[in-house]
Amino acid sequence: MLNRLLGLLRSRAVRAGFLVVALGLAVAYVVREREAIAAAGSRLDGPAVGLALLLSLANVALSGASWRAVLADLGSPLPWRAAARVFFVGQLGRYVPGTVLQFVAQAELARDHGVPRRRTGSALAVALLVSMTTASLLVTGVLPLALAGGASSLGGPGLDRVGALRWLTPLLLVLLVPAVLNPLLRLLLRVARQPPLEHPVTGRGLLTAAGWAMASWAAVGAQVLVLVSSVGPTGAAAGWDVAHLAALAVGGYALAWIVGFLVVLAPAGAGARELVLAAVVALAVGGGGAAVVVLGSRVLLTLADLLLALAALAGSRTLVARIRATPGDGAQEAPPPS
Repeated sequence: MLNRLLGLLRSRAVRAGFLVVALGLAVAYVVREREAIAAAGSRLDGPAVGLALLLSLANVALSGASWRAVLADLGSPLPWRAAARVFFVGQLGRYVPGTVLQFVAQAELARDHGVPRRRTGSALAVALLVSMTTASLLVTGVLPLALAGGASSLGGPGLDRVGALRWLTPLLLVLLVPAVLNPLLRLLLRVARQPPLEHPVTGRGLLTAAGWAMASWAAVGAQVLVLVSSVGPTGAAAGWDVAHLAALAVGGYALAWIVGFLVVLAPAGAGARELVLAAVVALAVGGGGAAVVVLGSRVLLTLADLLLALAALAGSRTLVARIRATPGDGAQEAPPPS
């Protein structure tokens, strides 16, 4: 049964259908929100939007670099161009409800480059754990400082809002210890009836991935900061300085991402992420300004996913050629590169 399913996923028609559906859902989001986007655009100046888009592209690209570092640590150091095709195109699976298709899409795309599915799936799982851990560190370390220093009247309530997540950070850090993570991966692969990984996760590889992940959070935090600055702080929170606004943007987005990731039924965390980010950003720009910032951030990140996926596809011979180059239903899994 499993072999038949995997054979179906390798077919040309299914691959093309996945790309069409994923691209369509991502574009549909932008089209559906076009009126709100136009209204939000009237409050944002062109240079700010352009800079925010560049930072959005950097966020997605740096996330891909973190994933690539984990994959290399597991024994498959893909070249940047090949890694871009696998990661950016596979990312489109996030726009289909649930998170399974992202795993499946990346596994099938990486298989074209000789990477076993179990290694690709393990790399994505570890990269997501790295993202979750670094985000949790920012939430518990940076966001309370921003809330405590940005406005004295908001310090206490702000600390209470993120205090419930403090238990999560130590747990995630323990899970990232190679002595804990490698046995866990072996157990998960055994349950999935897959052979163990040839190369264990190393501390050096995890630190490299964490460095790229932190850089990606800095990029998306800067994106939110640019949008907040363009809208302009209002009310009692107008006294916030740039440092505290930057901490609010980075920590607030990290918190929103965690919540959006946990809401697995929403495509790419849609809805849940916006609600959390709006609640945090509203402390500095008010409810109306927060709606503009949140919508602008979401649309720009969606555009970044689309642009990078299309660029990765254009970097190959053509989409049709890539699909035709895929092995048939009866093909065996290619061996890992030496």
